[in-house]
Amino acid sequence: MPEPRLATPADAAEIARLRSENILSEPLDEAWLTKCADQLALRLQDGGDARAYVIDSPAGGLASCALGLVHAVLPAPKYPQGLAVRIHAVATDPTHRRRGYAKAALAALLDHLEHNGVTLYELYASEGSAPLYEQLGFAADPALMRMTRFPSAVEGNAS
Repeated sequence: MPEPRLATPADAAEIARLRSENILSEPLDEAWLTKCADQLALRLQDGGDARAYVIDSPAGGLASCALGLVHAVLPAPKYPQGLAVRIHAVATDPTHRRRGYAKAALAALLDHLEHNGVTLYELYASEGSAPLYEQLGFAADPALMRMTRFPSAVEGNAS
């Protein structure tokens, strides 16, 4: 199996593509893919809040990625450093599935984050992906319910 590697800003477009094609309920159009890739490239730079591990495809591009967004939270006994990550995307191109790529990329990301002081890890899981996350130490929290809110004035191309 190819080794996962730390993503660079040059990987942003491929990470955005994998997220769009494999995670989002409605894939992004070219304009939104470009917007996401441009923002992610900035966030993957040194000092940015994004961290990702990727596995290269032998055919070019990426076979798999695991992306986390790091943010500060108020500390508590279970996360004393006050540094958290939301796992934003774990995706594998369909032609590379069932080879352990997602698990390898996510395990490398979690290891990297732990060595950099992150003590709280959060993600949203589908039924199909939950077993992978459970293998890596994630557990459901019955006290939490995912809720979302979007301001009513949000426009498709608002800044």
